Amino acid sequence: MTRLFTRIASLNHARRAVLASALLLILASVVAACGGGVPSNGVATVDDEVITKEEYNHWLTAAAKGQAAQAPGGAASVPDSPEFKKCIASKKKTPVPKGTPKPKDADLKKQCEQEYDALRTQVMQFLISAEWIQQEADARGIKAEDKQVRKEFEDQKKQSFPKEKDYQEFLKTSGQTEEDLLFRVRLDVLSNQVRQKIVEGKDKVSDKEITDYYNKNKSRFATPETRDLNVVLTEKEGDANKAKAELEDGKSFKEVAKKYSIDEASKSQGGKLPAVAKGQQEKALDEAVFKAKKGALTGPVKTQFGFYVFEVTKVTKANQQTLEESKESIRAQLKSQKEQKALDKFVKSFQDKYRDKTECADDYKKGLAEQCGNVDKPKDTTQQAPTGGPGQGAAPDAPQQGAPQQGAPQQVPPGAGGAPPPQGGAPPQGGGAPQQVPPQQAPPPQGAP
Repeated sequence: MTRLFTRIASLNHARRAVLASALLLILASVVAACGGGVPSNGVATVDDEVITKEEYNHWLTAAAKGQAAQAPGGAASVPDSPEFKKCIASKKKTPVPKGTPKPKDADLKKQCEQEYDALRTQVMQFLISAEWIQQEADARGIKAEDKQVRKEFEDQKKQSFPKEKDYQEFLKTSGQTEEDLLFRVRLDVLSNQVRQKIVEGKDKVSDKEITDYYNKNKSRFATPETRDLNVVLTEKEGDANKAKAELEDGKSFKEVAKKYSIDEASKSQGGKLPAVAKGQQEKALDEAVFKAKKGALTGPVKTQFGFYVFEVTKVTKANQQTLEESKESIRAQLKSQKEQKALDKFVKSFQDKYRDKTECADDYKKGLAEQCGNVDKPKDTTQQAPTGGPGQGAAPDAPQQGAPQQGAPQQVPPGAGGAPPPQGGAPPQGGGAPQQVPPQQAPPPQGAP
């Protein structure tokens, strides 16, 4: 009987252990579903929103096609990680210069790995940042209306591609669909509206601020006296005296400079040297020029460059801009400074906020310390601009068919409508202008609106 009870107790203990393990597995799956990990169909999560492998693969392919379009003859495919057999085989077909040894498979594999890492990192930056921007817009109640997005798209398309066939050709070579481009434009619209919210009410400049700035920076609004000259520069003093004698005999500076001058810049302009301000020339010449009377032939003046003979042809007096004349330019400058200060403050908090909400899958998080909360940041980042900043990363190049891209003040986030870059280099820093569709090297959103 004792043995029976012992056996039953042992069986009950085993059942409890199995039950406990099952409960732990169920609990783990629930936690993962609630955001405690990246699901198997995803590459990252941002506050429980999943960035799927399907999205990632789509943009990765687009990036590879964009790269191939830039290098005629290149393969429009993503390097086949992790063994890269196809990539190595493709690179082996590339001719090498005569006398140059063929690269080893190990070296080619390293190239393939680098290309893949660059594409993967920048595509991930694009997708994560796009999600950050959309979530920030949602949190602020900002929406991009379909009509507005379509209008922006059509305007930019018309500017970039006056001919429909050129646009269709771009779609074929870029790996992007019109839906992709509309998505990029939508991000631009959201970005600009977020920026407006950030600077709203922070760009007011008072008359006192303008006056104080003017009084502290008066020299910036002053124009110094300038003098227009006719000059001849010779290597030898004897040639300078000959040149002066011919000028005194009535020959023009153009003739004499052509004959004697060794200063090619003024010589090509007939001896003319316009708008010389005090302190711009070598000391001896500078002093002589600003002591000379208008129309008086002066020299030779010895300098480290040779001997000058010159004549002052015009004197433009110094001018001090008044406060009233400077007011609007000062207002614009102070307004811009205040806006930028507000944007800088926002960007830092924005990046920290959304990085903490972002988790990247193990196979996709390399190089994303600024985007993924589950990746340790480098110990010393003092000299590095955050890769999660506005408008970083690059987009597949689009051939410029129309007018050149227009510049614009820095936005937050600037140029959000970027696609993954075709290039393997580091994403450009800083902001950008609203992009065309398709934008030429349009920066995708990198962590801040």
